[in-house]
Amino acid sequence: MQVIYWLLINVYTRFSVISGVQMASGQLSREEALACSGCRHACHVMLYADTTSKLFGRTPIRHIVLMQMRFDGLLGFPGGLVNPAEESLEAGLSRELLEELGLEIPITEEDYVETCYAPALSWTAKSKLILHFYVKKMEEEQIREVERAAASTAVDHGLEVMGMVRVPLFRTNHDGGLSFFLSHSFIGNARSQLINSLLRLHLISPQNLAKALRKSLRMHATTREDLRAALAFAERSTAAGAQP
Repeated sequence: MQVIYWLLINVYTRFSVISGVQMASGQLSREEALACSGCRHACHVMLYADTTSKLFGRTPIRHIVLMQMRFDGLLGFPGGLVNPAEESLEAGLSRELLEELGLEIPITEEDYVETCYAPALSWTAKSKLILHFYVKKMEEEQIREVERAAASTAVDHGLEVMGMVRVPLFRTNHDGGLSFFLSHSFIGNARSQLINSLLRLHLISPQNLAKALRKSLRMHATTREDLRAALAFAERSTAAGAQP
């Protein structure tokens, strides 16, 4: 198991460097974070549930994990900025969830997982944004209710939040599923929060996660070539449009 764990860390570290995203900055305790002068605070939560559903009637889905497509085109967890001087972290997170998901979801200290500095904008700068991460297990019907409310009653739908997304933890033909999902772009350290939570909660085996990350690494090379081709086409179109 130790060999698999360190192999997984090596694969994920390479993935973080290639995708241009730093891994999570140094962790600190909840108490240290709240004592930080001049720091901003943001809280986010991973909502998940077990399920007996099967994709196409044959591939077990096993777990539902919710993320969201943000206004900036990045994937992340629901939540946002809170002000510990005016509210508790959990109260602030619950307020953000009401705006983004359209439901009152009680968050308690029992759901708290960790606190860390947000990834800095450069390798030398120090971030003053502190991230608090929570995980809350729900029933499948509660997850469905969240999805319905997020698309129908949430005030942030179509504005700060483009829509809720389920993380495909399964593997399809040609290694699709989780490997394709992990190759997308995530905000801050949301990808590392997802990966750490999947392992900690045993929602996926280290072996299968390592396979998915290797596939994601290979996909990045193809994506770069596709983007270069798209850029060349756009530049040709721009040049043609500029001609008299």
